Amino acid sequence: MNNSDRTAKVKSVTYAGMLVNVLLTFGKLTAGILGKSSAMLADGVHSLSDIITDVVVIAFVGVAGKKSDHDHPYGHGKYETFATMLISLVLLVVGIGIFWEGLSALYGHFMGQLLPEPGLIALWAALVSIVLKELLFRYTIIIAKQTESEALKANAWHHRSDSFSSIGTALGIAGAIFLGEPWRLLDPLAGMVVSVFIVKMAVELGLPSVRELLESALPAETIREIGSIIAAQQGVRYFHRLRTRKIGMDMAIEVHVKVDKELTVEASHQIASSVEDALRKRFGDQTHVGVHIEPFYADVADKAH
Repeated sequence: MNNSDRTAKVKSVTYAGMLVNVLLTFGKLTAGILGKSSAMLADGVHSLSDIITDVVVIAFVGVAGKKSDHDHPYGHGKYETFATMLISLVLLVVGIGIFWEGLSALYGHFMGQLLPEPGLIALWAALVSIVLKELLFRYTIIIAKQTESEALKANAWHHRSDSFSSIGTALGIAGAIFLGEPWRLLDPLAGMVVSVFIVKMAVELGLPSVRELLESALPAETIREIGSIIAAQQGVRYFHRLRTRKIGMDMAIEVHVKVDKELTVEASHQIASSVEDALRKRFGDQTHVGVHIEPFYADVADKAH
């Protein structure tokens, strides 16, 4: 799949998700106000954050799909990584906010404040949200796998976090309605429980993006595979200074390769090209590969430097 097709698919599924999120946000906030449910209001704010992340994905993925240029010789893949990190930050803020609102409501309850009884409209809104957001998650995660988009994958899990949030909201609202006044604290308590899962999801999504932005190396298993591919190429006597990093969907690999010192420049260049071709064949044509050729002296102890 080329970059333009990939970007079009990512934008298409994100626009569909944005439409659903707009409808859900309006419906949840309305149901939360009319139904006097703090859990549903918090859930509505969570859906509002989904709209924000949809905008982030559309804005950044479009840029990430551009080819390399003079200002970005390694391409624009980091924009998508940055988008993923922003989505995780939004999730983190939303999760902490929902927890704080629930904690404040519980504090008021134990201080003698009477919690309002949620209305059935809030319960119905939660049930509709569960169904729609789960369907949206499944659709989005399929496209995310097809396009190998980390930002879209993050957005898909944001949809599922909203579905989980609505499950907790529905349970809390149902308990507050059908179990009577002493159990109305289930409404804010449900929001607090769900917020913990939202924060956990935010951290799991955000950490890989942070590591990539900080130029962390690829996983050890991948580095070992890269080393095996380089060593297997004919003419490679030794290699060192292997450096790797991630650039959005793509990889950047730099390595110093030692070849027989008697070889011509042309022959040495062919060895470098074979290393590049082998790595791109395994990890994709967009892989950035830099091979530096050095002479190999059999009678001198080689030391990596």
